[in-house]
Amino acid sequence: MNPFIAELLGTMLLILMGAGVCANVLLTKTKGHGAGWMVITTAWAMGVFIGVVVAGPYSGAHLNPAVTFGLALAGQFAWNAVGGYILAQMLGAALGALLVWLVYKDHFDATEEAPKKLAVFSTNAEIRNPAINFFTELVGTFVLMFVVFYISDGSFDSTKTGDAGVIGLGSVGAIPVSFTVWVIGLALGGPTGYAINPARDLGPRIMHALLPIKGKGGSDWGYAWVPVCGPLAGAAVAALLFGAI
Repeated sequence: MNPFIAELLGTMLLILMGAGVCANVLLTKTKGHGAGWMVITTAWAMGVFIGVVVAGPYSGAHLNPAVTFGLALAGQFAWNAVGGYILAQMLGAALGALLVWLVYKDHFDATEEAPKKLAVFSTNAEIRNPAINFFTELVGTFVLMFVVFYISDGSFDSTKTGDAGVIGLGSVGAIPVSFTVWVIGLALGGPTGYAINPARDLGPRIMHALLPIKGKGGSDWGYAWVPVCGPLAGAAVAALLFGAI
C-alpha cells in the first residue's frame, strides 16, 4: 500500500468512527442516543487507534494536515510530499463522512434539528467567540503535535515517507497517540468540539454541503476557518518550540 492510499484509508476510518459516534449519540432513534461526551471522546480516540494501525506502516499515519504541516516545518517530513498527504487526508475524511451518512440516513431523516445534523459532520463553538475559539483549537493541536514529536523520537526520514512516521512502535505506537487525543477531548474539547485536524472538519463539512440531507440547514461556513487555521497554527507553535528545546 502506497502512502497516499494509506493516508486516505486511515483518515476514512478515523472519520467513519468519529463522525459515526457523533451520529449515534446525537441523531434521533439510535441505540446510543444521548450517551454523552465520554462515549464521543472515547470513540474518537479509538478511531485514531484503528486509523494509525492501518496507515502507520505505510505512511506514518499522519491522518491530519496539521500533523503533516508540523512535521514538515520541523524538518522531519519532506515538503514535496505535503500536498499529496493533505489531499489524501481530505478525500479520506470526505469518504468517511459519506459512509456515516449512508449508515445513518434513516436517522438523519428522522432528526428534526438541523444543528444536530451538522454536528455529525463538523465542529462548532458552544459560545461563539472567534478569537477564543481559534485559540482553543491552537492549544489542543499544540498538545497533540508536541506529544507526537516525543512519540516519534525524532526518527523520521524525510526522503522516505513510507519508511518512518508518527509512530515507531508498530501497532503499539498507536496507543499513546490515541490516549493523547482522548485526553485532549476530555480536557479541552468542551468549547469547540476539538477538531484539532483541518481534514476532520473541512472534508465532512464539504460533504454536508453537497449531500442531499433532509432538512440539513446551512453548513456554517463563517466558522469553518477556525478548525482549519487553529490546528495549523497550533502545529506550527509545537514545531517551533520542539525545535528550540
